[in-house]
This record gives sequence, C-alpha cells and structure tokens, in this order.
Amino acid sequence: MSGQVFTVDRRVRFADCDAAGIVFFPRYFEMLNGVVEDWFAGPLQASFRELHVERHVSVPTAAVEARFIAPSRLEDELTFELSVTKLGGASCGLRHRIRAGDELRFEASQTIVYVGASLKPEPWPEALRARIAPFVEIAP
Repeated sequence: MSGQVFTVDRRVRFADCDAAGIVFFPRYFEMLNGVVEDWFAGPLQASFRELHVERHVSVPTAAVEARFIAPSRLEDELTFELSVTKLGGASCGLRHRIRAGDELRFEASQTIVYVGASLKPEPWPEALRARIAPFVEIAP
C-alpha cells in the first residue's frame, strides 16, 4: 500500500467501555465517524460545519464492514489509520485500522457518499476530489 495515511491518536474513555471495561463495539463506529470528521476538517479542508451548515451537503455512510480483532480497554492509547481504497464519482471507499502500539485491534471498510441538498448523490467537487486523491492506496 502506498498513498497517504491519515492518523489520529485517541485514548479509550470511560464512556467508550462496557461493564467489563472493554470498548463497547458500537463505540468504534462513533470513533470512526470522528476520524472521518477530523480528516475532512484537516487535510481535506472541508469541516463538517462547512459541509452541512454552509454548503448543505453531507457525506453519509452507505456501507460499513468491520472486524473486531482484539479488545481495547479503558485508557488504552489507540492510533486510528484512515486510507482510501477507491475514489468513485460520488462515493469513496475508506479503510480503517485501529492499533494499540503494534497490535491491530480493529479494522473496517466504509463507503461514504457525497450527497447534495437534494439528498441524492452528486459528484465530488473537483477541489475536494483533489485533496482526497493523495490518500488513495496504490497497488504494488
């Protein structure tokens, strides 16, 4: 894999955990949404506020598939990695990996779609597409 990888570090919080002290599985999806939001606000230069409030567009999830590999516990330091597997006309395939140190804890594939004010898919704006492109994985 080549192409840029967006990373975010985050500590597991008490609110993320179930009674056993491990991350409650739906919380991973909330965390992934936060990583996508950080990616848009950071290198893509299009915050969710700008997209939703000012442009009246959104990037909802159309599909997600996840694999839970090892548990994460309260106060674990996690590194979230995001890369792009496919950049389509209106869709974008994302690969997520969550690690604690060198240990892979969770991985997921997600498809997001650029949706206009009509609530229908629209082509990615060229400026946004150009900022996503460096994150596309390139096969060896």
